[in-house]
Amino acid sequence: MDDVLQMNPLWYVVYTYTGYESIVKDSLEKLIEKNGLEERILEIQIPMEDVIEEKNGKRKVVQRKKFPCYVMLKMRYTNDMWHLITDTRGVISFVGPQGKPLPLTEDEIRRMHLETVKVEVDYVVGDSVKVIEGPLEGFIGSIIELDINGNKCRVNVSMFGRITPVELDLIQISRMD
Repeated sequence: MDDVLQMNPLWYVVYTYTGYESIVKDSLEKLIEKNGLEERILEIQIPMEDVIEEKNGKRKVVQRKKFPCYVMLKMRYTNDMWHLITDTRGVISFVGPQGKPLPLTEDEIRRMHLETVKVEVDYVVGDSVKVIEGPLEGFIGSIIELDINGNKCRVNVSMFGRITPVELDLIQISRMD
């Protein structure tokens, strides 16, 4: 067991039945608690994104799963973990060749926003910025609030003919020159 704890935890992807992502996450959290696996499975995520949705002529921002049918696990993988996880209700298999887990690469982790990346910035309130990533990509606005420690900011953007404050990650914006 001590050898396992020496291993670096890696990110893996579990394939689930449609609509079972939250059930799988809850079941795995109970499995971790029941079996004392806190040191083996460190994090479980269902990546979400904000999407602009229009209903009855009204637009609103709603949260939607980025990767339906997938749950991300940061864990120290061993063969016995494979059995525990694949026997969980709603789990089909791990993503990888013949259902054998294949860890995500650093680039995949960064692109999926599974871990927060510390961003070095020199933005100040009032800077004009362009949204370079996410559902508001291409929008231009000005920073009204900065949270450097949380890697977030609030930006006033012109959306649907109105100035709208939106919260963005610092990696989603770039300064306008």
